[in-house]
Amino acid sequence: MAKIIVVDDDESIRQTICNYLKREKYETSSAADGVEGLELIKRISPDLVISDIRMPGLNGLELMKRVKESKPGTHFILMTAYDDMDITIEAMKKGAYDYLEKPIEIEKLTIAINRALENKKLSDKLKTVIESKDDSEKNKNTIIGKAPVMRSIFKKIGQVADNRVTTLIQGESGTGKELVARAIHFSGVTKGYPFVAVNCTALTETLLESELFGHMKGSFTGSIKDKKGKFEIAGEGTLFLDEISEISQNLQVKLLRIIQEKEFERVGGESTIPMKARIIAATNKNIEKMVQDGTFREDLFYRLNVLTINIPPLRDRKEDIPILVNHFLNKINKELHKKVNKIPNNVMEILKNHNWIGNVRELENTLMQAIVLSSGDVLEKENILLRENESIHSEFDDIKSFTLADIEKRHIEKMLTSVKWEKPLAAKYLGISLPTLYSKIENYGIEKP
Repeated sequence: MAKIIVVDDDESIRQTICNYLKREKYETSSAADGVEGLELIKRISPDLVISDIRMPGLNGLELMKRVKESKPGTHFILMTAYDDMDITIEAMKKGAYDYLEKPIEIEKLTIAINRALENKKLSDKLKTVIESKDDSEKNKNTIIGKAPVMRSIFKKIGQVADNRVTTLIQGESGTGKELVARAIHFSGVTKGYPFVAVNCTALTETLLESELFGHMKGSFTGSIKDKKGKFEIAGEGTLFLDEISEISQNLQVKLLRIIQEKEFERVGGESTIPMKARIIAATNKNIEKMVQDGTFREDLFYRLNVLTINIPPLRDRKEDIPILVNHFLNKINKELHKKVNKIPNNVMEILKNHNWIGNVRELENTLMQAIVLSSGDVLEKENILLRENESIHSEFDDIKSFTLADIEKRHIEKMLTSVKWEKPLAAKYLGISLPTLYSKIENYGIEKP
C-alpha cells in the first residue's frame, strides 16, 4: 500500500484530500504546516507528498527542497490557490512531480497521484542504466555506433584522417554528416587548425560567394571593409561544405577552379590567395543522379568524390539505438542538470522499433523533449512524443485533398488515443489549454472509440 502525506495549513482541504485518499486505500497521514510535515516525512518515508505551497514557517518549496536533499526519490505534488506563473515555474524547476491549482479537481488529482506513484514504483524497480561520464569535450566529435556498417565508416575515417584528400559524405538529413567531417578533421593532420563549416543552403548565391571567398571594400553595396572568406579562415584546416548539391552552376565552376588551381581571389579583388584547406563536402541528395540530370557538374563531382563515405540511416542500424540513447541521455542530463537515468524495457522497445525518419537528430531531439517533461529519474513512456511519419505519408499522400483542419483533427485524435483519452494530459502535449481542447473535440465531432 502506497504511503501518502498531505501537508496543508487549511484544515478543510487537508481533511477532504485525506478522506479521498483513504477511500482509495492509500496509507494516509497529514500535517498542518511545513515544519510538522518535515518531521512526519522523516519518520514515515512516504512514497508521495501532497503539499500546499504557501504555509507559515516552512513553505512547500522549501519543504520539498529539504526533503529531496536527504530523500531524493520522494515525489511531490504541490498545490496553490494563487494563479502565479513564477511559482509554477519555480516548483517544476525544483523537482515537483506535478503542480495543481486550488480548488482541486478530483479527476486531475487522481491522474497526478497515479502517474507519480507509477513513476516511483518504476524508479524503485529499475537500476540506474545511464552512467555519468566526464567526457563532454571528447563527445563533441565522437560518432556513436557498433554496427558493422559504422565500423566500416570508422576505418575510412582512419584512412583519410592523415592526408588532405577531398572527401564527399553522403547521407540523409540527421545522420551525422558533420560529425563524420569533424571526426576526420580532429583525428589527423588538420586537428591543430580551424574547422570551418558552411551551410550552402543558408545563403543566396551572392552572399555565399562572399562568404566563401571573402570580398574587398567597395566590391558591392554594403561592403564597407575588406573581409576574409571561409577559405582563408580555414587556413590549413578543414572547410566543410554542407549540402554542396545546393550551390549554383556559377559557383560550381568557381569551386572547381579553386580545387584544381589551389588558389582563389576575393570578390572584387585582383591578387590570388593560396588555398591550403582540406575540403570535405556533404549532401543528403543523390548527387550522381543530379550529374545525370545536368544539375550538378560532372567534373566537380569527380573532384569532390576522391573518397566517399556513405552514412546509413538509423533505421538500418537499429542495434545502435540503445548505445545512442545512453550517450544522449548522459549528454542531455548534463546540459539540463537533470538525472533521468532509468529506462523501462517497454520504453527502450518503443525507441528501437520507431522508424526515425529524422535519424539520429530526431532521436536526440525526442530524448531532449522527454527529459524536459520528466519529473523523476525515469524516462516515462508518455513523454516519448514521436513523429508519426509513416502514417502521415500514407494518410495524406494527396495533400491537396486535405485541409489544415483535417490534419489537425487527425492529430488530436491520435494524441487522445496515445494518452488513453486523459484530456488534461493530451492538452499539455498538444500545447493548448484544456478548454481549447474541449472546444476542438466538439467542433471536429471527435468521439471516444
